[in-house]
Amino acid sequence: MTSLDIAPFANALVLGLSIASIWLIAAIGLTIIYGTVGVINMAHGEFIMLGAYTSYALQSSLGLPFLLCLPASFAVVALVGLVIERGLIRYLYNRPLDTLLATWGVSLVLMQGVRLIFGSDPKYIAVPEIFQSNVEIGFASLSVFRLVVLAITALIVAATAWLFYRTRFGMQVRAVMQNKEMAASFGINADRVYMTTFAIGAGLAGVAGSLFGVLAIVLPTMGTAYVVQAFLVVVVGGGTLMGSVAAAGLTGELQSVFAFVTNDTFARFLLYVLIVVFLRFRPRGLFAVAKGRR
Repeated sequence: MTSLDIAPFANALVLGLSIASIWLIAAIGLTIIYGTVGVINMAHGEFIMLGAYTSYALQSSLGLPFLLCLPASFAVVALVGLVIERGLIRYLYNRPLDTLLATWGVSLVLMQGVRLIFGSDPKYIAVPEIFQSNVEIGFASLSVFRLVVLAITALIVAATAWLFYRTRFGMQVRAVMQNKEMAASFGINADRVYMTTFAIGAGLAGVAGSLFGVLAIVLPTMGTAYVVQAFLVVVVGGGTLMGSVAAAGLTGELQSVFAFVTNDTFARFLLYVLIVVFLRFRPRGLFAVAKGRR
């Protein structure tokens, strides 16, 4: 194979990492909520959408720089998630079908609410000019902003791993996941753990939305485009943080390589078929952890 043949394939591999980072950052909040609380959050896509609109609103009304919009989006969407968990989700734990329907209803309410406030016309999030250029990596050419997304994703994964595996709060989370009643006997407030975890997961979706709002136009329906991939990453990864990292990397690279060989539409078809076959033989995902459920 000549260097001319290698260059496009290498570019596809690098692009696959970019795709993986996008899918992972969409999935990481969902992984936290599902892995800890056991809730299949159908409103996760709308949390992503709220993050994008938060950044747009802060830029257009206050002129806030883009990098400051990221923590602001986390705070705003985390607060929305906190209100939803306290007002609705907390009453539906251990009722998966009711939770599924309730979060789907929440997603419709959020979508229509944003449409009423901001309208249905597309919005745009501005980024500094330094992020709008391209950088050459060997044979590959990649936008600086995609590299920023990759770096932010790595930072979020590291911070999340530290929070859940190196802190007292993380120890409490793992204890509640293993046995809620036993954890309560040691003075751990499971209700507070669920509330905090749900808010963190929602906030991370808000950060994802701020990043995605730069890569695509901001619309009330934009969350739908990302939530499917987020669910696939979580399911293939087995609902664990490291599983989601591995699943995002694997699916992102496969998507990019398949698209290089065929086209984007057929690549998605092949990827979904492979995921279905994989789950047929390993329904618990890549790194599923045996645990008692609440």
